[in-house]
Amino acid sequence: MNEIYKTDALIAEDIDSYLDTHQHKTMLRFITCGSVDDGKSTLIGRLLYDSKMIFEDQLAALESDSKRLGTQGENIDFALLVDGLAAEREQGITIDVAYRFFATEKRKFIVADTPGHEQYTRNMVTGASTADLAVILIDARKGVLTQTRRHSYLAHLIGIRHIVVAVNKMDLVGYDQARFDEIIADYAEFARSIGIEDFTAIPISGLAGDNITSPSDSTPWYDGPALLAHLETVELDQTVEQQKPFRMPVQWVNRPDLNFRGFAGTIATGQIRPGDGVRVMPSGKTSTIARIVTMEGDLDLAVAGQAVTLCLADEIDCSRGQVITAANQPVEVADQFEATVIWMDEDSMVPGRAYWLKLGPLTVSAAIAAPKHQVNVNTMAHEAAKTLDLNAIGVAHITTDREIPFEAYADSRDLGGFILIDKMTNRTVGAGLLHFALRRAQNIHWQATDISRDDHAAMKNQKPLVLWMTGLSGSGKSTIANMVEKKLARMNRHTFLLDGDNVRHGLNKDLGFTEADRVENIRRVGEVAKLMTDAGLIVITAFISPFRAEREMVRAMMQPGEFVEVFIDTPLEEAEKRDVKGLYAKARAGQLKNFTGIDSPYEAPDAPEIRIDTTSISAEEAAELIVSKIIP
Repeated sequence: MNEIYKTDALIAEDIDSYLDTHQHKTMLRFITCGSVDDGKSTLIGRLLYDSKMIFEDQLAALESDSKRLGTQGENIDFALLVDGLAAEREQGITIDVAYRFFATEKRKFIVADTPGHEQYTRNMVTGASTADLAVILIDARKGVLTQTRRHSYLAHLIGIRHIVVAVNKMDLVGYDQARFDEIIADYAEFARSIGIEDFTAIPISGLAGDNITSPSDSTPWYDGPALLAHLETVELDQTVEQQKPFRMPVQWVNRPDLNFRGFAGTIATGQIRPGDGVRVMPSGKTSTIARIVTMEGDLDLAVAGQAVTLCLADEIDCSRGQVITAANQPVEVADQFEATVIWMDEDSMVPGRAYWLKLGPLTVSAAIAAPKHQVNVNTMAHEAAKTLDLNAIGVAHITTDREIPFEAYADSRDLGGFILIDKMTNRTVGAGLLHFALRRAQNIHWQATDISRDDHAAMKNQKPLVLWMTGLSGSGKSTIANMVEKKLARMNRHTFLLDGDNVRHGLNKDLGFTEADRVENIRRVGEVAKLMTDAGLIVITAFISPFRAEREMVRAMMQPGEFVEVFIDTPLEEAEKRDVKGLYAKARAGQLKNFTGIDSPYEAPDAPEIRIDTTSISAEEAAELIVSKIIP
């Protein structure tokens, strides 16, 4: 506690000097993780209490409660703080990541307290994504558990270089050195298998305070540092980041008036000076740095971690999501990648489905292929998997809808780490780490042709179009689609009809009716329809296409205004009455699995361009209505 008294004396003697010293302290971000009830909240409470840097309102509450209970001293104060943290957890408050700040004379700290429950592993990943160090807690009575392995693997995977293994509740095993050594030997064997070459092991008791802020007399056999002393002295990675090539993702373009144009963001790696040459990716345009602007004034040097606005010497195109890099060391650009994916949603990943991929400030559409393998966190074995479920970790190929600037996650967290967002619900469903661009993406180039899609359309004297008919089985899609094509043929329009059953006889005969296969079925049909519109055709499709996300995926493939969603709206009971193929009867009897409307959902369009109510008009009238809508 002597350091605390020195700090108090400095505050009383020279507040300006104290504030200056405090402002320039280094900041360590760390995460506490482990299994349920390993003592994370208790440990954080002890660190906060023993550092005497609890927020004023917490201190006031502790003092008030202590007086009310008629007791004094450290034990009751600390017990109240721990009870408060436990109450937060019980109320669901710490199901999210709870960030707490404290400081000592040597360093400032931000600690992320994450839940230990397996279903909330996603919250651990969130906290670890910005951490310099991970404190892995292990209950001395239980030893190394599955969640211990999972959190250790994730921490290493995410790039945390400093690992502390804190064997907690040593007081409940009588401070037994043999038990501590047994746990550390078990952990060390696992750590080596996942590539953790070094870690710091500390025996502690969060409740009793052993080896938290000072060495404990209860563990004379341990001669290492207390946890807080280790946290104060561990080497940070800032110098390493500054020595890498310069990269700054552009967060926004700052233009308060016509005489100023700057590109704002936080420097991911490297350093920059006025006069340095830069290259904007993916465009490849080059310029030099004219000014480095901050709220405190212009800088002669800016380094990794600083938020700055860069002014360029030339007026070149640069927008949010692009990356300003060193001119002679630009980042790679690609649209196909191998990546590790950590799935965080209760709904399983659907291979082929389009998700939003957010890489720093850049958001693009991306599809994930079926995993190459899934990682078993207990054995580190690579296991076969068709999808990824909640908390699963796998390696898969990802394709984005356009080329993006990136770096491997091992080289840059900012340019290699991404999250995945469900397009329909806007939920964050996964996180990932880019490994490398796939070589096939680098070897394939678009071949320009002399006859353009406009030429094809002009020769046919029509506007290319996709009439995408969607609805339940038995709704009348194929009947109406066939009538529409006949009417267009009589008008000398050039058409082609893609029917769901017909396509499954050839192009998609290898696909079944699982959710993933349905997604792939629609993706292939969308690509075919796109090629046909390039040929100037009016394409008519008749597919159940039950998922909104896939219909929107096909819409995104087409030119603006060339995708017309036609909802053949027929109630389920009416479709079952028609059931000319007997499919609903088989599905009801359990003979057909994954049948839309029975044991697989149908997501009706929210705002189709054309809606056909088949209970109020005939198929002939429906076809006439559709043709009148698309042909002026």
